[in-house]
Amino acid sequence: MRLARLAFALLPMLSLPAFAVEIDGRIDPAEWRGAHHVTDFRKVQPLSGAPASLPTEAWILATPEGLAVAFRNTQPASVPRTNQRVQRDFEEQVDRVNLMVDFDGDGRTGYNFTISSTDGVFDAVVTNETQFNKDWDGNWKHATGNDADGWSAEMLIPWYIAPMRKGSDGQRTLKVYVDRVIGSTGERVAWPAASFMQSRFLSDFKPLQVPVYSQSLLAVTPYVSGLYDNVGGSSDFDGGADIFWKPNGQFQLTATLNPDFGQVESDDLVVNFGATETFVSDKRPFFTENQGLFEYTTPSDYSQLLYTRRVGGPADDGEGSGDITAAVKLNGSLGATKYGVFAADESGEAGRTFGALRLVRDFSTQNLGLMLTRVDRPYLDREATVVGVDHNWRPSPRWNIRTRLFGSQIRQPGQDSDDLGATIWADYEMGGGWRQQWIAMHFGDELQINDLGYLSQNDLNYGHWEVSRRFTGLPEESRYASKDWRWRISRITNDHGQLLHDQFRMSRRSQLRNGSNEYAQINVNSPGVDDLLTRGNGAVKLPSNFNAAFEYDRPRKGDWAYGFEVDAVSGGLAGNDRVGYAIEFEPTYFISDALSLNAGFYADRTPDWLVWQHDNLIGSFEGREWHFNAGLDWNIGSRQELRVKLQTLAIDARAQQAWRVDASGNAVASDEPIEDFSVRNLGFQIRYRYELAPLSYLYVVYGRGGYREDGFSEDPFDGLRDSFDLRDDEQLLVKLSYRFEI
Repeated sequence: MRLARLAFALLPMLSLPAFAVEIDGRIDPAEWRGAHHVTDFRKVQPLSGAPASLPTEAWILATPEGLAVAFRNTQPASVPRTNQRVQRDFEEQVDRVNLMVDFDGDGRTGYNFTISSTDGVFDAVVTNETQFNKDWDGNWKHATGNDADGWSAEMLIPWYIAPMRKGSDGQRTLKVYVDRVIGSTGERVAWPAASFMQSRFLSDFKPLQVPVYSQSLLAVTPYVSGLYDNVGGSSDFDGGADIFWKPNGQFQLTATLNPDFGQVESDDLVVNFGATETFVSDKRPFFTENQGLFEYTTPSDYSQLLYTRRVGGPADDGEGSGDITAAVKLNGSLGATKYGVFAADESGEAGRTFGALRLVRDFSTQNLGLMLTRVDRPYLDREATVVGVDHNWRPSPRWNIRTRLFGSQIRQPGQDSDDLGATIWADYEMGGGWRQQWIAMHFGDELQINDLGYLSQNDLNYGHWEVSRRFTGLPEESRYASKDWRWRISRITNDHGQLLHDQFRMSRRSQLRNGSNEYAQINVNSPGVDDLLTRGNGAVKLPSNFNAAFEYDRPRKGDWAYGFEVDAVSGGLAGNDRVGYAIEFEPTYFISDALSLNAGFYADRTPDWLVWQHDNLIGSFEGREWHFNAGLDWNIGSRQELRVKLQTLAIDARAQQAWRVDASGNAVASDEPIEDFSVRNLGFQIRYRYELAPLSYLYVVYGRGGYREDGFSEDPFDGLRDSFDLRDDEQLLVKLSYRFEI
C-alpha cells in the first residue's frame, strides 16, 4: 500500500516534462521543474574559458509542443543595459541570448535562435561548423521580461521546425549550445565553452537526451501582389502560394507555385568591371527553408554546388529573368542517412530545368555526403551535370579535416567538356591559443559548375599555411579584452604553370573592453600574372604589390554608433610605385531606442586601374569612386517597421595609357585611343512591413533606381549629385502573404 501511495505521489514528477510551458518572459519555477539546469557559463568572447562575469542561468526542457528554453540574466545597474529595439535578423551589438540546436546530433546542420532583451529575434542555419546563414526565417515562440536585477527570456522551438531522424527507445539525442552576450562590453559566455571563432564549433555542442516528440504540420502561404511601374505607366497583378508539409520528423516537403520573387528586400549596389561574377545571397523564402542539407561549399570564397540565385536568374535568351513555374524540395531521413531532392522549372522557350540530389551519412567522427546537380538549358542546347563527394573528419578534439572532390560534365555542341576539382583544409588546435591551418585547392581548366553552382574562378591551384595565436589573458588595465594574430603564406598558380602570385599576410583581430572591435591586415604580393583580365586573350605580367587595411567598429554609446575603415593599395602595371587609398565612415544616430538615422560615405583613388577594352587591349586609368548611403530604421511596434534606404555611387576614370599584351605576357604601350568614362548608379527604397501573424506580412514598397555611363567629371562630387536624377525604374509594390497552418 505504501509503495502504491509512493508511486502515485511520484507520478506527477515523472510526467513533468510533458507539462506545457507558457512563453511569457516570466520564469515560473513550477513550469521548469525537471528541466536541464545550466549554470556553468564560461567566457568564449574573449575565449578564455573563465567563469562568466555576470550570473547567467538557462533551463532546457523537451515538451510535446517543442523544445523550451529559458534564460535568467543578472545585470545590475552598474552594467548598462541596451534597450534598443531591433528588426528581425539584427546585427547590432545588444544584450541577447542564443540557443543553437543540432537536432540530429551529427555536426552537419544546426539552427540558431536569438532573442534580444527587447524581444527582437534573429534566426539562422549553421553549416560547415561555423558558417551562419541568416536568410532563413523560422516560426517559433519567444518572450522577454525586464526588471531591476536583470532580464529573462523564454523560447519554444516546435518539433516541426526542421527534419530530424527517428529516436531510439523513446529517446532522442540532441546537441545544444546556449550563450549570452552583454551588449555594452561584447562579452559572450556559453555552455558548453565552444566558439565559432575556432575551426570546430557545431560538432562541439553538448549532447542532451530528451524524449521523442513529433509534430506534423501543413502550412499554406498564399500571396497576392500588385505592382505599378511609374516609368512605363503599366501595372501587373500576380498570385501564388508556398506549401510546407511535414507529416512526421523524417519527411518534409516544401513547394512553391508561381512564386513572386519581386524584391521587397533591396540588394546593395554593385558595379563590377572585373572578370569574376559578384555573389549575391538569396533571401527568397522557398530557397531558404531547410536549405542547410544542400550546403556543399569549398574554402574558395562563396563557392557552392547549389547556388539558388541561378533559378529565376537572367534568362538564356537575354530577355529579363527566368519565369519560374514551380519548384519543390524534399528533405528527410532513412535511418542514419539524410536525403534531399530539389527541382525547379522555368517556363518559355528559354526556360531551364534544375535538379539536385543530396545524400549524407553520419558516423561517430565523420560525415560523408554526395551531391548531384543537373541543369537542362534547351535554348542553348546545353546539359550540365555536376557530381561531388564531401567528407568531414574529426579524428580528435584538436583536428578538423574537410575534403571535397567534384567534377562537371558539359554537353553542348562544339563545347563538350569534363573536368575535376578538389579541396582539402585541415585545422589543428595546438593549445595555449596557438593554431595551424593548411588549405589546398585545385579547380581544373575545364571545370564548370556555374550552371547551378557558384565558383568565382576555375583553372586555379591554391595552397596556404597559416599559424595563429589568440591572446586572452590581457592585464585588466589594458583597453583590449583579446587579440588574435594570424600569419599566412600562400601560392596561387593556374593549370598552365603560371604563377598568379605568392603572398604573405599578417592580420590582427581585437576585441576592446568597451565592446568595440578592431581589425588590421596587410598583404604583400610577389610579381605574377593576371590570367583573367583579358578574358582569355593572354595573361598579363604584373609587378609586386601590397594592400593594407584597418577597420574599427564601435557599438552604440549614448545616441551614437559608428564604424570606419582606411586602406592603402598598390597594384596595376605600376606596382608599388603608385599607391592608392580608400576611406569609409558610417555613423548611426539614435533618435530613440526605436528610431535611428544612418549615413555613410566612401571614397577611393586607384592610380593605376586596369580595365579590359577588347581582345588583348587593356587600358590604364586613374580611377576615383564615391558612395553615399543614408537610411532610416523605425521599429514602430512589435509588428511594424519602416525602413528607408538610399545608395548612390559614382565612378570616374581618366584614361592614362593603352596597352597590348604580347605573347609573353608583357604589357606593351599602344597609341590606340581609350576613352575616359564615368558611371552613376542609384538605389532608393521605402519599405513598410506589417506582421499580420507569424511569417505573414503586408509589404508596401516604393523603389527607384537608375544606371548611366557618360564622360569624365572634373568635379568629384558632380557624379554623386547627378546620380540623384536617375530614374530608369520607379515602382510601387504592394504584397500580402498569409500563412495558414493546419
